[in-house]
Amino acid sequence: MRHKYMIYTQEGILENSVTRDEAIEKVKQYHEHGIDAYIVSQTEGERIKEKGEEFHLPKWE
Repeated sequence: MRHKYMIYTQEGILENSVTRDEAIEKVKQYHEHGIDAYIVSQTEGERIKEKGEEFHLPKWE
């Protein structure tokens, strides 16, 4: 079984249940339009949507 992912931006979840390759391509497309997008697991995306929890931006140091 393939894992599914969701695309998240500051505006919320934009894409539901996509494959890894689709998620990478979508993030690249959003980046071309100046939109910061992040790939989260389907489980994490559902937690954010259902419980109204905040998405914690990754910090790169």
